[in-house]
Amino acid sequence: MRFTVITWNINSVRLRLPQVKRFLKRHAPDVLCLQETKCPDDKFPRKQFAEIGYPHVEIYGQKGYHGVATVSRHPIESAEREKFCRKEDCRHLSVVLGAAAGLAQPITIHNFYVPAGGDEPDPEINEKFAHKLAFLDELAAHAISLDAKAGARSILVGDLNVAPLEHDVWSHKQLLNVVSHTPVEVEKFRVFQQAGGWIDVMRGFVPASEKLYTWWSYRAADWEISDRGRRLDHVWASPALRGTARKMSVIRNTRGWKQPSDHVPVIVAFDF
Repeated sequence: MRFTVITWNINSVRLRLPQVKRFLKRHAPDVLCLQETKCPDDKFPRKQFAEIGYPHVEIYGQKGYHGVATVSRHPIESAEREKFCRKEDCRHLSVVLGAAAGLAQPITIHNFYVPAGGDEPDPEINEKFAHKLAFLDELAAHAISLDAKAGARSILVGDLNVAPLEHDVWSHKQLLNVVSHTPVEVEKFRVFQQAGGWIDVMRGFVPASEKLYTWWSYRAADWEISDRGRRLDHVWASPALRGTARKMSVIRNTRGWKQPSDHVPVIVAFDF
């Protein structure tokens, strides 16, 4: 069966709810994973999602910062929320979908918002950057990755806040000392990816030699003309799901909507 997953750092789900509803009506995925929801659990707009065909909602949120949410057309069998670096900062949520979703074998979808890391790429003077590096280290050693390599049927999506490849940024040379593309982040990201044997689904459709972005800064006077983007949002599949991804799209036009998120959605269709 065809099964479609979308990841989108929405940068406030309540502020951009009309955009999300418009997008869901047009693209109608099976599952939508949101990051930076910036919404406590009791304020999440569950009713509005149910009204447009997404009654199954799992959330891990807090007021004003961070937060992840996964909404689904289909019943969710179970959900887990993992804490990393001993912080209750709402950065991970996993859901399992199975027979009630029409799947012959269950699928686990991990939804992540990795710390951005601040501005200064020096963990000695920047606590946020130190947190980011520790978070990536923990991901590499975590059961999420170990289970993926051991045969779990897993999809990992989200704003991972690292642009690892040369053409994941507008200028490799100019961004080597900019947080999200520094060598130390890229190396830890690589170790994390290899720990799970994770497959970079997006680059399976767009070669590493071609530019691929999912984020454009609000600071740009004209983001589209300057096109100084980065690929901070990712979709990975565990080795057990190799070859199941059939189509991938980066919905760039949403960056031009009124009051947009600085990230755009990524859609991947799988055949299970």
